[in-house]
Amino acid sequence: MNRPAILTNPLNHNSSRQNTTLFRIYVAYRSLLSVVLLVMLISPNTRQLVGGVNPSLYLFVSIAYVATSVVLMGSLSASWHLNRRFLFLVFLVDIGAIILLSDASGGMISGLPVLLVITVAASAVMISHRTLATLVAALAVLAVLLDTVRLISIGKLDINALFPSGLLGLLLFGVSVLVQGIAVRLGRAEELARTRASDLYNLQRLNEQIVQHMQTGILLVAGDGRVRVMNKAASTLLAPERPMAVEQGRQLAEYSEDLAYQYAHWRDNGLHRAQPFQVQEGAPPVIANFRELQPGNDGEALVFVEDYTPVTQYAQALKLTSLGRLTASIAHEIRNPLGAISHAAQLLRESPSLDPGDRRLTDIIQENSLRVNQIVESVMQISRREPPKPEYLLLADWLAKFTGDYLDTLNRPASVTVNCPYRDLLVEFDPENLRRVLGNLLDNALRHSKIATGSECAHIEVALDFQTTQCFIDVIDEGRGVPPGDRGKLFEPFFTTVESGSGMGLYLCKELCEINNASLSYQPTDSGASRFRLALNKRAL
Repeated sequence: MNRPAILTNPLNHNSSRQNTTLFRIYVAYRSLLSVVLLVMLISPNTRQLVGGVNPSLYLFVSIAYVATSVVLMGSLSASWHLNRRFLFLVFLVDIGAIILLSDASGGMISGLPVLLVITVAASAVMISHRTLATLVAALAVLAVLLDTVRLISIGKLDINALFPSGLLGLLLFGVSVLVQGIAVRLGRAEELARTRASDLYNLQRLNEQIVQHMQTGILLVAGDGRVRVMNKAASTLLAPERPMAVEQGRQLAEYSEDLAYQYAHWRDNGLHRAQPFQVQEGAPPVIANFRELQPGNDGEALVFVEDYTPVTQYAQALKLTSLGRLTASIAHEIRNPLGAISHAAQLLRESPSLDPGDRRLTDIIQENSLRVNQIVESVMQISRREPPKPEYLLLADWLAKFTGDYLDTLNRPASVTVNCPYRDLLVEFDPENLRRVLGNLLDNALRHSKIATGSECAHIEVALDFQTTQCFIDVIDEGRGVPPGDRGKLFEPFFTTVESGSGMGLYLCKELCEINNASLSYQPTDSGASRFRLALNKRAL
């Protein structure tokens, strides 16, 4: 399973982005204001409104104000605006510039000091430290009052100008306190919204990770059968050879005609009887279930796709349990009479008065008693079988040792060749079960090779399929193969093509493979000989 990526919540940066946006708006306002104030002095229509007391001072301050605005516009990409000291300096410069422009235009009668309201309000919003924001308002009020007192002292204003200056000071303090309170409340609401959004974001990412790593395949399908979203498990079950990134937007029929038919039938009738199907030949059986995304809506639906193999394995386990109980009950009833028959036939054969014809009949009795006993032993092996004890096996070395031991035990001329080019291949299997399976397959291979060629020989070949992530162990003989009509019955109990066989060997091999999460199948070679393929999971290379 792939390690999930480290998630970063983009909502954590909302606050800094909002401060940046507010600062940019204020810089734009400041730049526009500085240009307008400069144009008012140059334009003939508004020249008399500003700079009446000291035009040169007004011109100098306006140009300097425009210059600072240009500097601020050029520094928007920097992070200075996140520093409270820098913001305090900017607002301090603005207060000074507005007071100087107001002083050069006649003070309160020019109306320029009112522009301080915007500066004070902006400082209350952008400076999170309330003391600094209040200090900006206090400096603005103090600057207005001092400038008014100076103009009164030089005779440019009369004493009555102190009243509007005082009102403006109260207004500035009121705006600062009010905006600070609103900013605090908005900040709390923003923080709460950010926390809730972050929780929702994390929950969404958690759900995505859970869905992507579920063993059940999940598809979001539109009403027309088009797949909109699918998780990793669904991609593995329906399209193992294609990357999941290119699977969005396909029709269900492109994965499986059976799946598309079941989906259309469920859409039309509202009823669904789950039927296993195969996506492609040799693939594990799959079962699908359908659910509406919103009840009563003919739009999107969820398709749940699961590997049907565990279900079949569970059914197989139940079957074996029932078989074990059956054999336990009949073993005593069969073996005791069978032993008596065999023993009686042996004693009868030792009689000196027995003619050759009767002696042949006793041989037939003993041979068939032995065959029945083999059948009982095979069934008893199945009933007594314990759960597998899988181990990691270095396959090349294990096969070499197994074939050597097998030929030594055989104790007659025979040839078994092993071709395993993967020296470091590890597979997981119960070694005792694998030994019994391969031993049985080699017995059959040697028998049929001798019938066809007169010599006992067999071949073991190992191959890998990287698409299905499987390891194949093929046991190949040099016989004439199995007739097409008998291939479907090869793994059925008690079916045999040899008179002396019990018909339980291949059935037992297939059962041992299935409890080890492997499969056994018959595939004829190009020359017509028999190939029995053991497909087991590849765990490491």
